[in-house]
Amino acid sequence: MRLDKYTTGNYAPGAPLWKQLLWYFLGYPLVRSYWLPFSAPKVLILRWFGAKVGQGVRIKPGLRVKFPWRLVVGDFVWLGENAWIDNLANVTLESHVCISQDVYLCTGNHDWRSPDFALITGEIYIEESGWIAARAVVGPGVRVGRGVVLGLGSVASGSLEPMTVYAGNPAQPLKKRVVKELL
Repeated sequence: MRLDKYTTGNYAPGAPLWKQLLWYFLGYPLVRSYWLPFSAPKVLILRWFGAKVGQGVRIKPGLRVKFPWRLVVGDFVWLGENAWIDNLANVTLESHVCISQDVYLCTGNHDWRSPDFALITGEIYIEESGWIAARAVVGPGVRVGRGVVLGLGSVASGSLEPMTVYAGNPAQPLKKRVVKELL
């Protein structure tokens, strides 16, 4: 590959430069801050920068979001410590999704066959009641089915079937997820 020939092609960040700079120097540090331990102001900041965020969302310290204007978060979602939403493309988290600590949601990669290291992006969509466990990675173009559990440190590079527990690198199905009834 020839990195001196690299370009982003027709990729655009999706917001004007002023908004990107304001996010980078003001919004991003506040959302990531350990000095601001409460979720409500972080939710408000994400909304100011274009994220669609539902009610009852919990944001732990250290959360990183590349572009909030490409983020949709449903109701009662948990975003764990040091989770990284690297959203060059859209990321959608439906309601009751848990993104545990140190999770990496990666929407961009490069074409290893391309001599100019071409950028490739793909949306990530996590359906209702999904749980992405600590230090797991979800790659570009992955759809995580309803109720999926992606185990500790696992890597999902392909879509995951609903109500299934996955683990490993690459993630493999272990068993069906059975949820007990609420009392």
